[in-house]
Formats: sequence, C-alpha cells, structure tokens
Amino acid sequence: MEQITSLQNSRVKKWCALHKKKERDNTGLFLIEGEHLAQEAMAAGCIQEVITDEERKLPFPKVFYVTPAIMKKISENVSEVHLIAVCRKPDLLPAKLNRVILLDGVQDPGNLGTLIRTAISFSFDAVYCSEDTCDLYNDKAVRSTQGALFHIPVIRCNLNDLVKNLQKDGFKVIATSLEKSHTIDEIPAEEKMAFIFGNEGQGVHKNLQACADDRLRIDMHGFESLNVAVAGGIVMYSYRQK
Repeated sequence: MEQITSLQNSRVKKWCALHKKKERDNTGLFLIEGEHLAQEAMAAGCIQEVITDEERKLPFPKVFYVTPAIMKKISENVSEVHLIAVCRKPDLLPAKLNRVILLDGVQDPGNLGTLIRTAISFSFDAVYCSEDTCDLYNDKAVRSTQGALFHIPVIRCNLNDLVKNLQKDGFKVIATSLEKSHTIDEIPAEEKMAFIFGNEGQGVHKNLQACADDRLRIDMHGFESLNVAVAGGIVMYSYRQK
C-alpha cells in the first residue's frame, strides 16, 4: 500500500481530472465510489487501482492510502466515502440480441443509470445510446446503475443507422410516442424487439419515430406521460424475456 499525503501530488491531480468527461474519454478511465461498486468492478476485471483513507487490508491489486482531505477532494459524493476506485471502461459485446433498448437524447444521468439497471434486471441484452445522450461515466449515472454497467453492453452510436441494421436483422423496432401509437396490449411480443426511449422533454426524435415499425404508449389516467425511467421500466417488464 502506497501512502500519499499531499493534495498537490500528481496522482491526486490525475484522479481529480477524471471528474471531467474529456479526461475520461482521453484515458478510458473513470471513478467509482463505495465498496459495492468496487466489488462489481473487481468481478468484471475493470479496476486499475483503489484509493482509501482507512488503514485496512483490501482485496484489490493496487491500493493507495490517502488522507481524509485528499479523499474529500477526489470524491463527488455528498456522503462520506472511504473507498474510491479508478476503473477501465468495460468493453462488453452482446452474447445474443433479442431485446435491446435505444436511448435517444436522455439527459438526466439518474435516468440513464436507472434504465441500464432496469434493462439487466429484465433480461435485455444491450443498451444503445445516441451520441447526444449524457455520459454514462459521470458520478451520478455510475451510482444509479448500481454496478449494472459492468454486466450489460452499453454502446454509443448513431441510432438512425442502428435502427436500419436492427430491422435488417429481423428486429421489430418500437418508438415510444403519444402520437398515432398503440398500447402495450395492442403490440404483441416478438422474438426480436427494440424499444426507443426519448429525451425527457422532447421525446423520441421525429425521424426515429418515422423509421420505427410501430409506436407505443402506456395507457394511463390523469397524466399524459411518465418519467422516462419509469416508462422504461414498465415497457421492459412487459416485454421481458422469460
């Protein structure tokens, strides 16, 4: 275990730089906080090094012991944490593809993380994010996944091209929309299905709606729409693989 006591230490500066998306993109690294996420990352083989301010034996390959002041500087969590890990971004590919979700411009990192966690909970095979969807590796999104990001492929790509490729591969692509849409009861489950969920304010882009094979809405009373993570949970549960 190596000790670091200076806030000006070069490693501390590199760790803090990972708070910025540009640095995460350049290095392929990101930070996670807390033992639960660290265990998930360790199981996935993604941990590069661990930082702690507690003198105890830890089951990680490379550990740095730092002062509470350094830990506070590195942490983005409001609550006090005693373990932070530097992780390599997982490079997962789908083992199979029967159920996928496409996220079109989702901006809230909490929604993004919750949708990913829900996808793995209901046996979806992959999550595809548009190029303008928020960064998966910021602190709030990572925490919201509760470790799910280490177990399901999350791929950033051009959704217009993806939809065409999925349709060629036999997928029925369903866009969530309030306009000219069908309810869950009206759209039967098929072997290969992809569901598009849109931006919290604007919904799914019109061009993607036009490319989809069908449009889906959640039948409800009192309100027209739900939070995208809530809507995603209902749809994924309804069409989960059994």
